[in-house]
Amino acid sequence: MNNEKMEAVSATGYGPASILKVTQVAKPHPAPDEVLVKVITSSATTADAMMRSGKPWLARLFLGLRKPKNAIPGTGFAGYIAEIGAEVRNFQVGDRVFGETTLGFGANAEYLTLKASGVLLPLPESLGFSEAATFCDGHLTAYNYLKRLGQVKPGDQVLINGASGSLGTAAVQIARHLGAEVTAVCSGKNAGLVKSLGACHVVDYTKEDFTRSESRYDLMFDTLGKRSFTDCKRVLKEQGTYYSPVLKFSLLMQMLFTRFFSSKKAVFEATGLLSDEQLRGLLAEVLELQQAGKLRTVIDRQYPLARLSEAHQYIDSGHKKGNLLIINSDDFTSFQSNSILKQQTT
Repeated sequence: MNNEKMEAVSATGYGPASILKVTQVAKPHPAPDEVLVKVITSSATTADAMMRSGKPWLARLFLGLRKPKNAIPGTGFAGYIAEIGAEVRNFQVGDRVFGETTLGFGANAEYLTLKASGVLLPLPESLGFSEAATFCDGHLTAYNYLKRLGQVKPGDQVLINGASGSLGTAAVQIARHLGAEVTAVCSGKNAGLVKSLGACHVVDYTKEDFTRSESRYDLMFDTLGKRSFTDCKRVLKEQGTYYSPVLKFSLLMQMLFTRFFSSKKAVFEATGLLSDEQLRGLLAEVLELQQAGKLRTVIDRQYPLARLSEAHQYIDSGHKKGNLLIINSDDFTSFQSNSILKQQTT
């Protein structure tokens, strides 16, 4: 019988950030085809906060109707392999790794288990735990929407709404890398940030409504789902497409309608519902971009695991820029020191 305990944050139901509580739970052990990861860092995302609140209601079809199926939140993580199942051949104990638990959640804890064939990649020495833990939110989702779904190409006019957030800061860089002319929508105080990431034009939403603009776009990526397809279709080109990763019933209806009756399309896709093989392939491509110096990670704040509730409160405030990093383990400090030492001696 497993009597070992670990620290985790859990939610016994849906609700505000205060529903997240630090607790001691049974430490998991890997099945034959799984690995046990000692989690050094994880992330706290806008998507996490929405899922914690249980809104939109449609999401509960996947998450659990009355309470979360998995009480421990968090999907993105970085750490090292602490134990392997008997059938695992592609990882060894001690390997540095990063990845995504998708609908398994559980990353906001000291340890997690997942299949060795899941969304899990070796962590390059040149990539720190801080950046790696946040890859699977902004970077991976934005890449899926712009490269795989949107097929952005040189010369496209692309608008990113919510350009200073986790998805937005990644989307600006990825769209520019793909050759698009990028218009970023954010508050004026974040204009400098998104310009530094490659935005060609910036719209301060506190002063200007981009949906009333005379500009026209091939693709619009509404990272926060703040403006509807109905709001935005006026500034789409005739064959333009509105994309949003935020699940809403109205968007699903617009997807169905525009599929058959409009040249302007509305599109939603839950990136986390793609197959592990697809996600792992996309993540590998994103990692190539980062390693080539084409994609950097913006980290706004970091919190220890015990203060995850505070991180969610900050997300709910609407002032988050880029990513929030969660420090799951005291080992983080020693790993960071070792990384700095390696950089100084190479």
